[in-house]
Amino acid sequence: MNKILVIQTAFIGDVILATSVLESLHASYPQAQIDFLVRKGNEPLLKGHPFVGQLYIWNKKEGKWRSLFNLLSQIRKANYDAVFNLQRFASSGILTAFSKAPLKAGFKKNPLSFLFNFKTEHSLGLKGGQQYLHEVDRNLEVIKPWLRTAVRRPHLYPTPQDEERVSLLTGCPFITISPASVWETKKTPVSKWLELMKASSVKVYLLGGPGDREFCEELRAMTNNDLVVNIAGDLTLLQSAALMRQAQMNFVNDSGPLHLCSATNAPVTAVFCSTIPEFGFGPLSDRSIVIQERTDLTCRPCGLHGHKVCPKGHFNCGNLISTVELIDQLK
Repeated sequence: MNKILVIQTAFIGDVILATSVLESLHASYPQAQIDFLVRKGNEPLLKGHPFVGQLYIWNKKEGKWRSLFNLLSQIRKANYDAVFNLQRFASSGILTAFSKAPLKAGFKKNPLSFLFNFKTEHSLGLKGGQQYLHEVDRNLEVIKPWLRTAVRRPHLYPTPQDEERVSLLTGCPFITISPASVWETKKTPVSKWLELMKASSVKVYLLGGPGDREFCEELRAMTNNDLVVNIAGDLTLLQSAALMRQAQMNFVNDSGPLHLCSATNAPVTAVFCSTIPEFGFGPLSDRSIVIQERTDLTCRPCGLHGHKVCPKGHFNCGNLISTVELIDQLK
């Protein structure tokens, strides 16, 4: 294969985990051109990526279908040898099925998978009653028949400029906390973060996007610890990844920052509230800890992505998280 297209149009974390496919394809076909298609907003993750040729961007918010069919026209003209689709929705199925590529592969759950040459299962939960597949492994199943070698860990490439930017923040020991999430039931309760910040004897950087800055500022204001600094919205995704790689520990929810740690092998403590690691989105760093409520809550998990509010009204999966267990990770 000389020309390959990989498609992943979902969220930030999904794109980060898909980079293991880029790594594996490059390791197997080092001379091939590997292009990538993502949704608008996720392209900064691939800035300076050494294995990505052309980066296609699908604008889903402005002229969604016009943008999609414009992309399809470009893809058809590009004459790809293979299109590997890691997304499971019809829109990406259209791009794959009508790409004109001789090889079209993806997941059976895609509504247009009947037009693919190769398709594989995307199963959440246990496999064979013994272990669960990580999303990275599910993605690698799509390209497995054509791999000569596999690289399991996702990988991001902060630029020298990114490293220089965060060097201003790394002159002393520090931890990071990424307290936000799109889904409320994925967010560790504020009281837990406050106790953690009060217990910290090193600098604490609060991380997040521009939309998280106000929330992080509220957290900072609620603690009496002068070591807590709100830098949400100040760093790009790659700069955040570069900073997390140098932290003594990174505290995250089941959200994008968790996968930034996996892609840089940064130490991570991941708190799972309404979701569970067995869905296949747990941490991959060499030094990683998962914290979750240990009792048998019959309502957990309550969904793959969580909810805006707890369906039961008590949010025990978050409120019963052990603060002591969190603070222990500071040691």
